[in-house]
Amino acid sequence: MGKNKGDPIRVMGLHSIAYCERLFFLEEVEGILIADENVFDGRSMHMDVDLQKGTLKKFELKSHELGLLGKVDAIRRRDGTLIPYEYKRGTALIDEEGAKAWEPDIIQLVAYGILLEEKTGEQIEEGRIRYQQSQKTVRINLNQERRKKVSEWIERAKNLRSQIERPPICENENKCIKCSLSPVCLPEEERLIQEKGWEAIRLFPPERENKVIHITGHKKKIKRKQNNILVEEYTAGDESKEISIQGIRSIVIHGYSQITTQALHLCSYFGVNVHWLTPGGNYSFGVSPGPEGVQRRIRQYKALIIPENQIFLSKRLVEAKVESQVRYLLRQTQKIRDDETKRGIRKIRKASKRIKDAETIEQIRGFEGIAGKTYFSLLKKIFNNNVSSSLKPYNRSRRPPKDRFNALLSFGYSLLYQSVYTAVLAVGLEPSLGFFHQPRTNGFPLVLDLMELFRLPIWDITVIGAINRGQINVDKDFKVTREKVWLSKEGKRKAIKLFESRLTNTWKHPVTNYSLSYERTIELEARLLEKEWCGSSGLFARGRLR
Repeated sequence: MGKNKGDPIRVMGLHSIAYCERLFFLEEVEGILIADENVFDGRSMHMDVDLQKGTLKKFELKSHELGLLGKVDAIRRRDGTLIPYEYKRGTALIDEEGAKAWEPDIIQLVAYGILLEEKTGEQIEEGRIRYQQSQKTVRINLNQERRKKVSEWIERAKNLRSQIERPPICENENKCIKCSLSPVCLPEEERLIQEKGWEAIRLFPPERENKVIHITGHKKKIKRKQNNILVEEYTAGDESKEISIQGIRSIVIHGYSQITTQALHLCSYFGVNVHWLTPGGNYSFGVSPGPEGVQRRIRQYKALIIPENQIFLSKRLVEAKVESQVRYLLRQTQKIRDDETKRGIRKIRKASKRIKDAETIEQIRGFEGIAGKTYFSLLKKIFNNNVSSSLKPYNRSRRPPKDRFNALLSFGYSLLYQSVYTAVLAVGLEPSLGFFHQPRTNGFPLVLDLMELFRLPIWDITVIGAINRGQINVDKDFKVTREKVWLSKEGKRKAIKLFESRLTNTWKHPVTNYSLSYERTIELEARLLEKEWCGSSGLFARGRLR
């Protein structure tokens, strides 16, 4: 959680600011904390140290005068003098003079020494840092120069907490490699903009380990069992399913199954998103615990209320979408391109060129509409001859879908909506502040904006491929009435499986030049969008379908 201006500064925050000011701002101002493998290893190491007989007690130290607080690893008395200890899982700095401590570690230890002095009234002249991997203990003299540095970093921390804009990325790129917040900061991606020819190292994770749990039907109950999620059937005798909360990223409830308050509390604590879809497959609402991000939302608001920024971002977005539509049609109709298809592709290309000269959002929407309508009219050209006419599209119909293809399309778009919504909140953006779509009751504008980049590569291609491969059953996968077509229970399960499988597929990002899953790409684009108003413009919506 982000800190208020008057809150005490954590000593760990001084360690962060001495390492990288951007890291301090992300952690201590915006409240973004990610526990990666190194953090968990560090916690385990401290637990091991605590268990050593006669080693230490953890002491919480706080100074209202300094506005500083922290918990020192150890305090020992040696020869009548109190000595603070810090334990680090890594290695010491080794040079020709022997083992030395790293500067951020020194700042942290000296700060604990100053706090200990104020608490006990005793003069603290020395502290010690133990580096576990090196098996070295470094003695630190709490001299006046080091005390002065601590005071300077405290003042710098206070100044940073009063501003809205993030500090620049760290000049030393080697620090970024070991930083747990590199997937949020995206320093290598910023260097692509700042330095021509920079070869980015992929610090953004290529895929997610946790999974999405889909609850279909109306007769299930989702409960908490310790730190597990228990899914039970109302029907007596049906088996229950127990899943560790740490292995879940999101829960998507299709229909009217129930979830208990205790389960929701557990999901909130572990940052698990819960989404509800209507029985017909439309997205209803979601509960997505995530970073508060007041500073992020202020920056977003300041940027997106400017009409010029709205137009600029809308052009980039729609150009990416339309160019991908053209490339997909060209690729799929290489051997069967008739005159109608050629005319349609020319029409889409003409609309794409006119987007560049558009002066208003309304004009951009008009050209996007022309391209979209033409694209949809040509989709029937790329189906195999043996595909039933009942599965082919003839026009786009929504709310409700009038045919089987549109029912599949709408259901998948609802799944895509919850994926994009989750990513937007994970980044800390405000979903109601968009730039291309207008506010409306059934969708957040920013989520709808970002969805435009992924409708075709994630779902259109998936649905058409599944139909051409004969995976979709005309009768069993749908419920058909005169007014509406929607997916059956079996159809929903099949669509969910196709969607989740597509999210795990990887592709090589044409700008960052590294491979990642489509699911990770959604989050990456949300973070690249944020950089458009954070001084690093140029990477958002640059991806194109090959």
